[in-house]
Amino acid sequence: MAPAKKGILERLEAGDVVIGDGGFVFALEKRGYVKAGPWTPEAAAEHPEAVRQLHREFLRAGSNVMQTFTFYASDDKLENRGNVLQFTGQQINEAACDLAREVAGEGDALVAGGVSQTPSYLSCKSEDEVKAVFKKQMDVFVKKNVDFLIAEYFEHVEEAEWAVHVLKMSGKPVATSLCIGPDGDLNGVSPGDCAVRLVKAGAQIVGVNCHFDPMTCVKTVKLMKEGVERAGLKAHYMVQPLAYHTPDCNRQGFIDLPEFPFALEPRVVTRWDVQKYAREAYNAGIRYIGGCCGFEPYHIRAVAEELAPERGFLPAASEKHGMWGSGLDMHTKPWVRARARRDYWEKLKPASGRPLCPSISTPDSWGVTKGHADLMQQKEATSEEQLKQLFKKAEAND
Repeated sequence: MAPAKKGILERLEAGDVVIGDGGFVFALEKRGYVKAGPWTPEAAAEHPEAVRQLHREFLRAGSNVMQTFTFYASDDKLENRGNVLQFTGQQINEAACDLAREVAGEGDALVAGGVSQTPSYLSCKSEDEVKAVFKKQMDVFVKKNVDFLIAEYFEHVEEAEWAVHVLKMSGKPVATSLCIGPDGDLNGVSPGDCAVRLVKAGAQIVGVNCHFDPMTCVKTVKLMKEGVERAGLKAHYMVQPLAYHTPDCNRQGFIDLPEFPFALEPRVVTRWDVQKYAREAYNAGIRYIGGCCGFEPYHIRAVAEELAPERGFLPAASEKHGMWGSGLDMHTKPWVRARARRDYWEKLKPASGRPLCPSISTPDSWGVTKGHADLMQQKEATSEEQLKQLFKKAEAND
């Protein structure tokens, strides 16, 4: 029998670097397996070969965690706004667990079962109703014996607390990440106070994911860490940011940007940006370092390469990548061979190639959150009349 793998808490308590994976939803949307809008993960059951391959690419790039592709896989989200699927929530969650476990077994990776924010919470359902949604997913994760659980992508710390309360019932380690920036959650709760509440709820690992660029996310986790330490509490810290530059975002993050979701490519961070992020995160005391929307396997490889001195090895994918462009010494063109050096790539200021485009945008800033009529969810498809009203409001805000 193969020796038992070290668990997530055992790794973090030893000071090990744990590298997360990347953004499955965006990556699979670009590959034609996820529909933008609902962003639901039925591909785990519909096209398991696509999900399996992406897991393998992240594993090869250096990921230590195969997160189940269960983002927005709660029943209320799978059925939201006319979304009609051939598979049940249980089938999708079970398939995602099986795929993650299969690929994790091919390397030194753990399996994390993940839940995320719900339409039920946005629609002001009761605490018991929202917790029942989380429990249904958790029951699958327990049945499939995942290694630990992640409550991720929460805009409101209250809902994240409810998720932690449920996930703790499993007896497995619980990580919780909010999709917030330095200004805090959508109700104005500061990052430090959010983190304290999550730790008191029972989360052993806290941090942020999505909505903001790498350096903004690191800054936010630093604020969380300061809050936890001020409160005399202890926790491990995680960060899994966007792979997009977001200096112009407000509290809502990149969803408010006019380019979301189909024109974000000019904002993509380079592999060299990611190496700087990985070092900044490590220096901040964060040991669970990964990515979210926009993060592709080559970005995760950049994290693994930057932290190779601390980890003691390079990922398998580095066999096809010269450190800091060193492989360019084999190029046929001499001016490209001249770029086979670290200082060239560290100092480069990439051009966008779009001379008539602005460098930053103006976020939409509708300023609505839980409890507002515009955020009440429904099982029925969005009607033409509802869309007309939204179009009018958008025009009025322009």
